[in-house]
Amino acid sequence: MGWVPRMVGGSAGVVTTPVAVLLSVHNGEAYLNAQLDSILAQTYRDWVVYWRDDGSEDASRAIMLSFQTYRGQGRCVEVSEPVGCLGVAASYGVLLEAVPPERVIAFADQDDVWFPEKLGWGLAALGEEETPALYCARQVLTDSALTPKGRSAPVRRPPVFAAALTQNIATGHTVMLNPPAAALLRGFAPPPGVLHDWWAYLVVSAAGGRVIADPRCVSFYRQHGRNTVGARSWWSRAVAAVRRGPRAFMAVFAANLARLAERPEQLSPEAARLIGALLRALPRGAAARFGALWRWRGLVRQTRAETALFRLWFVLAGG
Repeated sequence: MGWVPRMVGGSAGVVTTPVAVLLSVHNGEAYLNAQLDSILAQTYRDWVVYWRDDGSEDASRAIMLSFQTYRGQGRCVEVSEPVGCLGVAASYGVLLEAVPPERVIAFADQDDVWFPEKLGWGLAALGEEETPALYCARQVLTDSALTPKGRSAPVRRPPVFAAALTQNIATGHTVMLNPPAAALLRGFAPPPGVLHDWWAYLVVSAAGGRVIADPRCVSFYRQHGRNTVGARSWWSRAVAAVRRGPRAFMAVFAANLARLAERPEQLSPEAARLIGALLRALPRGAAARFGALWRWRGLVRQTRAETALFRLWFVLAGG
C-alpha cells in the first residue's frame, strides 16, 4: 500500500503560541475584506497580522488601514519599508524579517477565505517540537464569487525533499511554519521565478524538517483572472508545462539547487548528497542524467504522467 496522508486533529485551545499572519496586498480591493473577515472569525484567537502594501493602485492600503484602526485594532502591524512593488516572493520575505523569532508563521493571500478552524488545525499539527516543521493543506476551489467547484488535488506521494525539487504541493495560503522553520528562511530568498510557498517547502524539507500535508480542506481558494498561480488539474498543468518547454522548467530546477547549495550548513546529509549529485549530473550528457534519475528514485511528481514528463525533460534538457 502506498503512502497515505496523515489526518491531524486537536483543539485550537491546546496551543498558546502566538501566530504571525503574513499578508502582502496588491490591487486586492475586490476580495480583501472577505479574507480579513475570515481571519477575524478564527477559533484560535492569538494572532497578529503583519501586512504590507506591494505598490497597489487601488484601495487595498486604505482597506488595510481601516481594518487596522477598527476591526483589527491592536492586532495589526504595517510593514511600510521598503515601499513600492517588490513582487510576491520578496514582499513575503520582507514580512518574514519583521516578525519576532518566536512566532509561528501563517501565510495569507488577499483573495481567499479561511475556514474558522484553519489556524487551530495547523497549530495542532505543528505541535511544540523544536525541529523545523511546515504545515499545508487542501482547499475548496471556487469561482470568483466563492461558488464551490471541487477540491484541490490530494497529496499522493510523501512530501520529501526529492519530490519537493520537482513540484510544489504547499499552497501558499495554507502554509504554516513553526519558529525553527521560519528561522531557516530569514535572509534566504528564493531564486527569481520561485514563490515563497515552494521555497519554504524546499528549504524545510532540505533541512530534514517535517512536512505535514493535511488531507482536509482549510480554505476557499478563489479562482479568478488575477491569481498569481491558481489551482489547476493535472491535465492543465501538463499542457501548461509543455507550452513552457523543458528548458524553462529545468532552469528553475537548477536555480533552486544552486541557491540551496549556498547554505550547506542548513542541509541534511541526504539532501546535501542529492544536491551535489544533481549539480554534477546536470551539465553532463544524457547518460549521466539518466544515471542520476536511476539512483535517486524519489525524484517524482504527484502523478505518473507528470513524473514521466519530468524524467524525460531531465534527461534530454539538462540544466
